Amino acid sequence: MLLQASSYFEMYADAPVTSIFMLRSKSGPGQFIRQEAFWTTPQVPINEYVDGYGNICQRIIIPAGNFTLETSVVAECDACIDVDMSAVYTPVEALPDHVLQFLLPSRYCESDKVTELASRIVEGVSPGYAQVEAIRQWVYAHFSREYGTTNSSTSALDVLQSKTGVCRDYTHASIALCRNLDIPARMVVGYLHDLKPMDLHAWFEAYVGGRWYTFDALMEKPVGGRIIMAYGRDAADVAFASHFGSVFLNKMEVSVKEIC
Repeated sequence: MLLQASSYFEMYADAPVTSIFMLRSKSGPGQFIRQEAFWTTPQVPINEYVDGYGNICQRIIIPAGNFTLETSVVAECDACIDVDMSAVYTPVEALPDHVLQFLLPSRYCESDKVTELASRIVEGVSPGYAQVEAIRQWVYAHFSREYGTTNSSTSALDVLQSKTGVCRDYTHASIALCRNLDIPARMVVGYLHDLKPMDLHAWFEAYVGGRWYTFDALMEKPVGGRIIMAYGRDAADVAFASHFGSVFLNKMEVSVKEIC
């Protein structure tokens, strides 16, 4: 399917602030970028680099005063995501080197502290894709989507207690539970077609059967129509904006539509 997505930010800073944005997509598995635009008002120098996870980052000094940033992308992406309940667990010794980092506990995913819950959720379930799907279904069934109940310091352990949050919280909990079972899991951020209410979105991928599969604990069932912008261990690696100073976000708009 062909999707057109855009994001718009209105910001204000009292003084110049160095910021790192992660708002550009690139072609890869499941998506081909046909068109893209990135612009700011006022125009400022932009230094672009690729981080350790392969994400495209934009380094900008936001000037004092009002500042707007707009991005748009046209991408050909999968209308459906792959589902394979027969995909088996990949032993740690068989994992590619670059996948091993996604087994470890991280800032927001304390996978070493959820053993009892992880074991209970997957009891009697075949190791591999089926276990990840059991975790995804458990989080979907037991969590409530509520804005304002979590913040930038909320971790998987926090939301596993409160069972409330937004997509990032659902994702952190799912990743922590997967990693506890020695299943590599990574956070993914980007756009999702037909998300309601519309916003930038987070989900996760798990490595089973020798490859990455997409999972989304916020959705009732597997759905496609995704444009990926970044991968990482957790939200600390894939923040859409990281400001090294005081920046006020006055307005944010996100749009995703299918092009006929």
